[in-house]
Amino acid sequence: MPEPGSVPADTGRLPAWFRQELPDPAAFARMRSWLDAGALHTVCAGARCPNMGHCWNRGTATFMILGDTCTRACLFCAVRTGRPAAVDPQEPFRLAQTVRGLGLRYAVITSVTRDDLEDEGAGHFARTLEALRAAVADIKVELLVPDFSARPACFEVVAAARPDVIGHNIETVRRLSPLLRPQAGHDRSLAALALAKSVQGEGLVKSGLMVGLGETDGEVIGALAELKAAGCDIVTIGQYLAPAADGRQRAVARFVAPQVFDMYRQEGLAMGLSQVLAGPLVRSSFLAQELYGKALEGAKI
Repeated sequence: MPEPGSVPADTGRLPAWFRQELPDPAAFARMRSWLDAGALHTVCAGARCPNMGHCWNRGTATFMILGDTCTRACLFCAVRTGRPAAVDPQEPFRLAQTVRGLGLRYAVITSVTRDDLEDEGAGHFARTLEALRAAVADIKVELLVPDFSARPACFEVVAAARPDVIGHNIETVRRLSPLLRPQAGHDRSLAALALAKSVQGEGLVKSGLMVGLGETDGEVIGALAELKAAGCDIVTIGQYLAPAADGRQRAVARFVAPQVFDMYRQEGLAMGLSQVLAGPLVRSSFLAQELYGKALEGAKI
């Protein structure tokens, strides 16, 4: 039986609160042209994000480095899994030129997980950030990283490049993590966030999770408390939508109503988190620049 305030997922259609305006074709084509020219990947397209049209209309995207093939196979993700290609050493420079061409002042960079690499991709993140700072003066950069197996050396490499935000998503609640993230680990992700906090200095730490996967509201609030204890400043919570890429992804268990998301937000803020953005269409990089700015100001978005 679904939690109070949620809608069963077996009705065959999305609730009304998922309706969005159609993207502007010209803005969409402009973004696609820049990405194609730079031979770049985005999590927007790779993970079939429902906000792709909204963000591309605004000229923003979440860039995905280290290729488009992940070494893990989480049961909520549309990104392809398998044996990745070799790391492209020119990718950081192409990405930097694309960011400059788009006129971005805030860039969000994520990646597939690369357990096959000796440093799990930490050095490539650092080189990408360095290329961005060389190409765009005063740019703010948010890195959404894998867990790096909770290795301190990897987080030290990333932090040395001075990101403004280091993010790592726990994705779901503790009980469901072994099922949905069989090659990851809930405690490992919390340890990774604590490591990020320990090396960030004045930088911020961010995480996110999805709901609608079979968790209870109490478990979501418990996850918020775990994230606060790990040192997170910013947390995002959004509705899981099965990407239906190859049939392996978990089905949606419930659609959480907007008022329940507001309850999550209020609970997180009461715990002392600086920013909590929660809503049906929220994703980890949604409104990232605004969240960062409000966190610095001490204001609530």
